[in-house]
Amino acid sequence: MKWLFTTDHKLIGVMYMWLGFIFFAIGGIFALLLRTQLFAPGLQVLAPQVYNQIMSLHGTFMIFFFTIPLLAGLGNYIVPIQIGARDMAFPRLNAVSFWLLIPAGLMMLASMFLQGGAAAGGWTSYPPLSSTQYSPGPGVDLWILGLHLAGLSSILGGINFVVTVTNLRAPGMTMWKMPMFCWAVFITQCIILVATPVLAGALTMLLTDRLFGTSFFVPAAGGDPVLWQHLFWFYSHPAVYIMVLPGMGAISQILPVFASKRLFGYKGLVFSTAGIGLIGFLVWGHHMFSSGIDPRLRFFFSFASMVIAVPTGVKIWSWIATIWGGAIRFRTPMLYALGFIALFVVGGITGVWLALVPFDVQVHDTYFVVAHLHYVLFGGSLMSIFAAIYYWFPKISGRLYHEGWGKAHFWLTFIGMNLTFMPMHLMGILGMPRRIYTYQPQYTGMNQLATVGAYMLAIAMTIFMLNMLFSLWKGRRAPVDPWDHIDANRTLDWTVSSPPPAENFATIPIVR
Repeated sequence: MKWLFTTDHKLIGVMYMWLGFIFFAIGGIFALLLRTQLFAPGLQVLAPQVYNQIMSLHGTFMIFFFTIPLLAGLGNYIVPIQIGARDMAFPRLNAVSFWLLIPAGLMMLASMFLQGGAAAGGWTSYPPLSSTQYSPGPGVDLWILGLHLAGLSSILGGINFVVTVTNLRAPGMTMWKMPMFCWAVFITQCIILVATPVLAGALTMLLTDRLFGTSFFVPAAGGDPVLWQHLFWFYSHPAVYIMVLPGMGAISQILPVFASKRLFGYKGLVFSTAGIGLIGFLVWGHHMFSSGIDPRLRFFFSFASMVIAVPTGVKIWSWIATIWGGAIRFRTPMLYALGFIALFVVGGITGVWLALVPFDVQVHDTYFVVAHLHYVLFGGSLMSIFAAIYYWFPKISGRLYHEGWGKAHFWLTFIGMNLTFMPMHLMGILGMPRRIYTYQPQYTGMNQLATVGAYMLAIAMTIFMLNMLFSLWKGRRAPVDPWDHIDANRTLDWTVSSPPPAENFATIPIVR
């Protein structure tokens, strides 16, 4: 009953994280099924239509039901403590935001067992693939309704975070004294509040096309399917930064702690975070270079897509300067933070390549794009999520995890991730299209490498879950500050007990 009816931001944050990892396991099983089907050409592990459904749900679950909710859970737990607040601004709204996600995810899973199966048009659901002509069953309708609920959860959470950070900071906690994680979450929630309503509008238009005879995306009746691409990517490219910026904020706190140095370039990191959030709304058209958009728009979106590399470069520079010359402790959070930098740089460089129109047109809808996406989201979001989980696990649970198993998890993840997705760059350049359930024999070797890497990742994630569960049960008690922060890096969350008390602080702290 305590968990069902709680409005405590810490318990809600923990439930977000548990739910996120449950959906992560589901999405991971989907990924293993896809890679097993692709181990060799001509396999019949999955029927073609089932392959399309699982591929669509894999992307949807990993983005909308794992990465975004799990980062929301971390923010829920950590941000109020770091700003010296006792809870979120609207505790009941906070609970509603969480509970909306469960029926949203169950709706999508249930669609697999209905006539026609789940949505099969990819996580982007481009019309006409998502029209009643090609997807006549209720699967796409449930996909739309599930995303509506997930989007509503994000919007309500965004309102709550913005008001909390704006109004509930402790006395003396100016905006320029906030930890970087708080800044990153705050800017991310501002992006959510601007972008998510656009996705909601596009989903409503698609639903009325399917159920009520409108023709927003039906060319025969005067509609335009390219309109869906504009609306979808206006949300979904900023969504990349919704999934990456909070992790970048966590990295900005982890690196100085394990290098025993002060964070280099704090204000530059804040402005670069805001710059990424702003420019992120100006680059959606680079997903549409092969859709026939005006050449002048191609020029603009190509330029903007390269410009966004500048604030990202500022971050990389600040992180390297932070650890340069430091007394580095290679604990698990630090390993994941360094792995994040390495993999995200690879994803960022291939992103600059894809900003070049001739190159993008050549590799569009090939496995090169799949590789780029996963280096940004797996190498970026997931690596930073694991860095943050390991960093704050002692604070959240009051227990210490097993360091040896944590390092084994890191190395299996780092090697498995590169083994899975690095060959896809070459496959894409050689011409292998994405979203196909079989392929020509010349791609067999690289696909087998990718499948072996996927199973290595599955082993790594199993180690992670067993380590966390065993540590929750039998781990050593965590002190207030298990990482021995120097004074310059000790935020308010490391001044309270592990786990924190019910209302975080006996008296609201005064920040001097």
